[in-house]
Amino acid sequence: MQHTHTYLINGDFNQAISPLDRGFAYGDGVFRTMVIRSGLPVNWPLHYQKLVADCAAIGIVCPSAGLLMSDFLQLFSIEDVDSEKQEVAKIMITRGEGERGYKPPAVTTPTRVIIKSAMPQYAKESYAGGVQLHVCNTRLSSQVKLAGVKHLNRLENILARMEWRDEGIFDGVLLDQQGNVIECTMSNIFARFDKVLVTPDLSECGVAGITRQRICDVSSALNLTAEVAQLSLSRMLQADELIICNSLYGAFQVSKIGDTTWVQQALAKTFRNLLSYD
Repeated sequence: MQHTHTYLINGDFNQAISPLDRGFAYGDGVFRTMVIRSGLPVNWPLHYQKLVADCAAIGIVCPSAGLLMSDFLQLFSIEDVDSEKQEVAKIMITRGEGERGYKPPAVTTPTRVIIKSAMPQYAKESYAGGVQLHVCNTRLSSQVKLAGVKHLNRLENILARMEWRDEGIFDGVLLDQQGNVIECTMSNIFARFDKVLVTPDLSECGVAGITRQRICDVSSALNLTAEVAQLSLSRMLQADELIICNSLYGAFQVSKIGDTTWVQQALAKTFRNLLSYD
């Protein structure tokens, strides 16, 4: 299958990933996924700040914002810039090529990849009535050095996502080894208890998404107090309201997990409005 002009590797449409690339061989790299609106990445300063931080966490020099922006301008055409068309960009930064073995070379040249793809079409019911979640049997491992980092090794998420085939289930809840809620396979999660909005502590595992950060930042405008705290599954199921979030859809209410259901409420839609997703 031809994928001409759907991705750039180091700013070039015609390059390929070397089998010696450490991102391919070991998952030695990081990534971000974002909406492209009118040809430009939405919330780019936050995405780039997180990209730099995640690269630093594993000792990779992040390409400059200017270099990545030049890639966006190559990949997303002038027709996109002149319209309200929404697409998706995925940025991957790897450590680059190296010899066989885990030890990284003393000096590496990072590989940068940007993939252009269509915006997912989410069901109208997800916006109107909320989404159903599955509680995954696959548990996340603790690794403080990688906590919060969106690194390329996502095998835990893949194993978790393989647990269901029911098209009615939107995402899966991931727990840590102690049974605490951490996130979903492709989303962060918030539980509202009256006027307190709790999102799980990610100090030992999980991915700290920028939409999670943005919801924490704007929650005070809704007279909510955002807290980062340990959250057990049993406590989460007692929440007045649950929402999940990521950079593509913004926020969805959770309507059902197992036998627990929630009536339709307004918080997810309110956050989508505040964060300019509606």
